[in-house]
Amino acid sequence: MSKTSQQNTATDANGVSVIHTQAHTSGLQQVPQLVPVSSGGGGKAVPPSKQGKKNSFVDRNSDEYRQRRERNNMAVKKSRLKSKQKAQDTLQRVNQLKEENERLEAKIKLLTKELSVLKDLFLEHAHNLADNVQPVGTETTTTNPENNGQ
Repeated sequence: MSKTSQQNTATDANGVSVIHTQAHTSGLQQVPQLVPVSSGGGGKAVPPSKQGKKNSFVDRNSDEYRQRRERNNMAVKKSRLKSKQKAQDTLQRVNQLKEENERLEAKIKLLTKELSVLKDLFLEHAHNLADNVQPVGTETTTTNPENNGQ
């Protein structure tokens, strides 16, 4: 296996050194390595969305600034109204569910009372039937005097 290696170091606009390594190995590719320029390290990475922006003074009297502020203010108002509406809808739903729960609990009470009454009626009727019916082995046979001598 033959190995040849070459290194090139370049610094980009963000102050990051990029080390490009070209190696000739058995078909393997090497990926460029990012190395901070300063040896102190410990710096935070800057997200791509913030890289292109400059920390320059914003002219608060410019039309662009006023338009952005106006759009932002409208978005904030819209968000707050939406949040307020959602809270009101939730409260309304809670009240509806409470009313429905009370109604259902009243229905349960009524049906429980009805069940108790019907159960008592059934048991009373069953008891009366049991008193009127004699057990099978203890039937009293009435003897018919006419059939006695045959």
